[in-house]
Amino acid sequence: MNRDDTRAKLTQAGLNLIQQALSIFDRDLRLAVCNRQYRVMFDLPEHLTRPGTSFEDTIRYLVLRGEYGEVGDPEEAVRVRVDQARAFVPHYLERCRPDGRTIAVEGSPLTQGGWVTVYTDISGIKAQEALLRGRSEELSEKLLSHAERLAQANRELAATNAALEEAKRELMEMEARTRLVAEMVPAHITHVGPDLVYTYSNRRLSSVMPGTLSDIVGRRVCEALEPETFAKIEPRLMRALEGEASVFEITHDPSGRRIRIALTPDQGSTPGQPQGVYALSMDVTEETQARAALAQTAKRELAAQLTSGLAHDFANLLTIILGLQGRLERMPGLPDEAAALARSTLAAARRGGKLLDRIASMSGPREVRPVPTDLTALLVDLQVMARPSLPEGIGLDLLVSGLDGAVMLDAGSLQESLLNLILNARDAIAAGSAGTGRITITARPLRDTWLEISVADTGPGFSAEALDRGLDPFFTTKGGEGSGLGLSMVYDHTKLSGGTLKLSNRPEGGATVTLRLPLRRAAGPDRAEPLLVLLVEDREEIRAEVREMLRALGHNVIEAASADEAMALSDLPGLDLVLSDIGLPGAMSGLDLAAALRSRGHPARIVLMTSLPRGDARRGRAGTLPVLSKPFSAADLAAVLGRREAA
Repeated sequence: MNRDDTRAKLTQAGLNLIQQALSIFDRDLRLAVCNRQYRVMFDLPEHLTRPGTSFEDTIRYLVLRGEYGEVGDPEEAVRVRVDQARAFVPHYLERCRPDGRTIAVEGSPLTQGGWVTVYTDISGIKAQEALLRGRSEELSEKLLSHAERLAQANRELAATNAALEEAKRELMEMEARTRLVAEMVPAHITHVGPDLVYTYSNRRLSSVMPGTLSDIVGRRVCEALEPETFAKIEPRLMRALEGEASVFEITHDPSGRRIRIALTPDQGSTPGQPQGVYALSMDVTEETQARAALAQTAKRELAAQLTSGLAHDFANLLTIILGLQGRLERMPGLPDEAAALARSTLAAARRGGKLLDRIASMSGPREVRPVPTDLTALLVDLQVMARPSLPEGIGLDLLVSGLDGAVMLDAGSLQESLLNLILNARDAIAAGSAGTGRITITARPLRDTWLEISVADTGPGFSAEALDRGLDPFFTTKGGEGSGLGLSMVYDHTKLSGGTLKLSNRPEGGATVTLRLPLRRAAGPDRAEPLLVLLVEDREEIRAEVREMLRALGHNVIEAASADEAMALSDLPGLDLVLSDIGLPGAMSGLDLAAALRSRGHPARIVLMTSLPRGDARRGRAGTLPVLSKPFSAADLAAVLGRREAA
């Protein structure tokens, strides 16, 4: 609130405390200021007490209501009073109103134009004067003195009542504003008494923790929350009642949401003896998902730094071993036993090379690239892909519910993860005595917060050690046949996406791996408006492939093989987008082309594409421009063209 607003509010509050009615009209005969007593004294409707109200409208209302007694021509009576107001002169008069009360009217002109009028109800004074005149011979000096003191006390009492009314009005307005703000906050704000009974709530509990009650005032905390949730909160709540403030996070199990709770003791009037607890509860699920993804990215980068040098040296050693053993295997006259040893060494070295590739894919730089995905279609494709790998006695079932529309997923990584889990389940079932069973993939939304996908099997289940260490890199129950990186890779992808992974055993027998990924529903299926795209690519085969992708997306394409050709075509009317490779022949690169177009204020959006690695300095020069990494799919291209970044 600025200083002028504060001064205006203080002025209005002061005027409302005055016992007399007051009005100020400007030189145009429009109301500038009035106080509450002005409206009350003349019983005026609210619209006649707003600034800007015309004097004529107010007089007409009073004349028609009979304020000035019987008049033959109401409009003439209004005109006369308006003319008197235009030729305003200072005046004082006493007027008896239709209700028998007498008011004193005192008007004074203002130097700025207009006038101020003060109206005083003198009915009591007139009555006392009449009484005194009628019985003055019977009244003593003492009685007159008492009457004066009583009148003074009455005036003081009336002033006090007016002040109380003004304070009450301001408090009610402040309380209404405070409650409105509290109910708009996207968090649950509450107060709990020492008996753990809610004494206040902004009625947001059910929006923060779905499934709970909304009307909780007067209820105990254990009645409003689920038993599991109350058990998590109760210890901190009891310590807060002893004076210990705290901030902590819990998982609301029924909805899967992450909730941050701040507890502040209500010290009341006696320090050290809390009168309850103030609690603030917020849904921080998205923040937690982003934090988990960021932490996983940091761990991946650290792992990449720690393993890159070792992997490089190890790869060199494997190259040497493969070369030497290959030469040994090809030597003429080599004994059969030595040839078998050479072949075994070659197989082990090749397996080491594959292991290096998997470590690189886990620890190397990578980003999640979500695209609109039909999860049902993805799982059906996965079922077709996985069935040839399953023995005849093992079935694969799909159960999908509540996922009719597309969702944003890194489809390739998810399919790879699920395929890994299917093969693990196959090996577990095959290791059992019967060697037959079923694998079931279930997908469902969880409270519109998580996408929950589980892979369950009817095998022997996880051992205690596997439940404890199954997500550790290199842990395996397959002996020398397993690398121990399968579940770790699934876990890595899930955490990188901001989700969670859980291993468990089924009560009826078998194991379950449950993935929870952030549920982000894709936008509607509306097709993008056709664009006129200038495609700049020097390699003809790549240009032809990208051109077909753009046309399949419904866009129109013109082509250039260099930046110079692109500059010559850039003045074509209606050009919406420039899609250019960074590396182009000639003096200008794709980056130089983008800079030249932007310096000219060209309206087309600019998107770059390149096969340069992500750490290359030339990619860094792209700044805020979108960059597509080659090779890319049509879905990747559509996702970039659908964004609205400024060129």
